[in-house]
Amino acid sequence: MIILSEHFEYDHNKGFLNNLDDEDFEKLKQNEKYLKTLKRRQDEALCYLIQYRNDEEKYHFSTSYFVGIDWIIENQLSICVQPKLNHEKIEIDCLTMLFEALQDVQNHEHLDGLCEIYFDKPQIEITQQQDLLTPFLIVQFLQIINRIVQKGLKKTYYLVEKNLNSKVKGKIMTGKTLKINYVKNQFTKTFCRYDEFGFNGDENKILKKALLFARRAIQGFKLQKNKTTINDLINYISPAFETVTDDIAIDRIKIFKPNPMYREYEMALKLAMLILRRFSYNITQTENTKRFSPPFWIDMSKLFELYIFKKLRDIFPKQNEVRYHERVHYRELDFLINSDNREYLMIVDAKYKPRYRNHAIDIDDLRQVCAYARLEKIYEKLNIQHDKNIDCLIIYPHQDCSDKFSREDLKQTTEYGYVNFYKLGIALPEIQNQSIERT
Repeated sequence: MIILSEHFEYDHNKGFLNNLDDEDFEKLKQNEKYLKTLKRRQDEALCYLIQYRNDEEKYHFSTSYFVGIDWIIENQLSICVQPKLNHEKIEIDCLTMLFEALQDVQNHEHLDGLCEIYFDKPQIEITQQQDLLTPFLIVQFLQIINRIVQKGLKKTYYLVEKNLNSKVKGKIMTGKTLKINYVKNQFTKTFCRYDEFGFNGDENKILKKALLFARRAIQGFKLQKNKTTINDLINYISPAFETVTDDIAIDRIKIFKPNPMYREYEMALKLAMLILRRFSYNITQTENTKRFSPPFWIDMSKLFELYIFKKLRDIFPKQNEVRYHERVHYRELDFLINSDNREYLMIVDAKYKPRYRNHAIDIDDLRQVCAYARLEKIYEKLNIQHDKNIDCLIIYPHQDCSDKFSREDLKQTTEYGYVNFYKLGIALPEIQNQSIERT
């Protein structure tokens, strides 16, 4: 496996693979170029690029803002891109970012595109420290289930088969009654099939089954951060499912389609089925010390947006003070701030570009945000006269800054040479001394 760090192309000038052994080098020589991209909005986003340079007789590589595991050459050579910044000295704690972001329930609506998983590809053998996918799915699942439990589980009609004594309900199952009851001279009992209204429907059964998998799997991780909160979350959720069974057939889970009318249930069921599929529907695999993972990619720029949205919502808590992914004229803004007191009317863009800690904002990013600030519909939404400039802000990761900010910080640092255009660095949570270890 080739192990790289994210954002390598920004902190290094197209670095080359120093530690390739002869066997991996021979495998790579099958091609001069290996490229992996993912579709993001209108563009193709880079996961990794590995390219051979004849003049140096070396393979050079670039990575962007995706972390994950995948095949470079299927069944022969794999790659792991880790969430590390600042010349590989700082490892970003993705789970803490996700956990904090999902504490705001509005973020539950924006999880699409955060993670891509390829179950159709062969699994890759990994170490426990490289298993970012399992806790990542579980944290999302638990936070959304927590919200569902707070509102109350959904009741549905479901079929029940029961051996009733001295009464009949619904449809009599003649075959079972004769075969089981009459053979034993139990003539007062009748097998019946009927509809019942309650919590024990297929949807809740799938959630219950995934919750059991999550409980078992998370015990295999020793988390320095959020461990108490995760355990408290599981203990809070579990009693709501006491009357729900997990006796649902695997075939039924595989073909089950969530109802899009119930958005929270739809997302929770999608995550539940991903967790079950992650362990091949076998709960004993949650305890395997030898780990395998399907190829996956996590969009760190999307995670950064969710994280910043939670931070902005902390300082602008009222309804619609911060709007996420507002669409105007086929364009999609990250954030639009319209504070209740009208003091902060801003367009905010979250750029997951750590190079901005030492460099000026790229002209393309400046033009992008400035273009948003000239849209007529934005002036209408903010109720601003056309002769006024709309404030613009870019937030980027900077580990030497604070991990929190106030309203006043939004307008503290101006981008050099621009009017009413601000920038703000924020420190991301870090992993200290390998915060995820196998117990």
